[in-house]
Amino acid sequence: MGPYQAAIVRIGFAGAWLIFLLREWPNRQELYGPDSPWSWHLAEELIANNNAFSVLMWSQSNAWFESVYLLAVLSSVALMIGWRTRTMSVLFMIGVLSLQNRSIFMGDGSDNVIHLMAIYLVLTRCAQVWSLDARRAARTAARGAGGGGAAERDLVGMVLWAVCGAALVVVTLGPGLSGGWALIYWGLWLVAALWWAANRFAPGEPRTVLDVIANLVHNATLVVIMFEVCLIYSTAGWYKIQGSRWQDGTAAYYPMKLDYFAPWPELNDVFAGNGLIIMVMTYLTVMVQVAFPFTLFNRKVKNILLAVMIAEHLSIAVLLGLPIFSLAMIAADAVFLPTAALLWMGARSAGLTARLRRAFGGATGATAQGGGRVPGQARRTGQAEQPGQPGQPVQDGQTERQRDADTTVTLPR
Repeated sequence: MGPYQAAIVRIGFAGAWLIFLLREWPNRQELYGPDSPWSWHLAEELIANNNAFSVLMWSQSNAWFESVYLLAVLSSVALMIGWRTRTMSVLFMIGVLSLQNRSIFMGDGSDNVIHLMAIYLVLTRCAQVWSLDARRAARTAARGAGGGGAAERDLVGMVLWAVCGAALVVVTLGPGLSGGWALIYWGLWLVAALWWAANRFAPGEPRTVLDVIANLVHNATLVVIMFEVCLIYSTAGWYKIQGSRWQDGTAAYYPMKLDYFAPWPELNDVFAGNGLIIMVMTYLTVMVQVAFPFTLFNRKVKNILLAVMIAEHLSIAVLLGLPIFSLAMIAADAVFLPTAALLWMGARSAGLTARLRRAFGGATGATAQGGGRVPGQARRTGQAEQPGQPGQPVQDGQTERQRDADTTVTLPR
């Protein structure tokens, strides 16, 4: 369920965390490093009480902090583009938890959402489309369909698995990893080994059973993400209703007059100086947040309200100077976007990529290796393509129409 929604959530949250890390690169020492006002000993005392996870508590050295921060940046890039997503989602979670639990007072509200979604993404199959993993799977299937024989061994995946296993051995034998977190990471490592063994030695029914289990976990996690988004909006809306400033329609005025939330004071003055606009913004915010969970029963109403909420977050990014918070909430809202809208966005992105390639003398979208069509786009023959099954690449001297008529390749999920 929802392969495109899961993919856009993956891209959105990995991108939001990456932008935050890069933006705060000059300030990283003061935010999460040795120069943080929330000292290492204070963080150690808090984590000892709440059993939170942070690899930054394993050492006070500056070199270790820089390594963890760089790992968080690289894992965010890899997860966003969908490279080795199973491994990178775990490393992404480690980076998010380690930095945020090191200094709990840093963030603007987006940190809570990213914190939760980083955990959920580990349990989703969020690389079925719009990822390098999906493109690699399409190429492998195309080689097999073209008589290329068995697929080559995944050496990169085996190396990653071995390196992660060696790292787990080191930190488990040392003072770093123990208790429930050790069980979680060792369990994920063993699941990856089981998946590889099923693909390699038991591609029949055992592989099918594992695939069904993975789909069940993925679907259940998507339901949890949807519930989480509804919970965020409903609680925010009901708390606002209890506030007197929200009741009299003036609440939106006050944050726009604070210097901290006014990147463009002149623009804020235009909105804050109009009482009707302030009243509409205040009441509309409350109504949208309270009503959103109930609109899920009607697709058309839900889509309209979803567009209003995304526009609201964009206005928060501009007027209040909270772009990371807005991007994180839009990424969370994307789990409710209709598949048709996501396919349209993918088609426009693919068209833009093709034009850029032509402009710089590269391959066009129709002849590039790995297929030029957007994954999931309907075949020209009228046959619907299953979610998560990208179009096959066009061979030399073969038109796309002929390719679709002659071959049908079913990719493993």
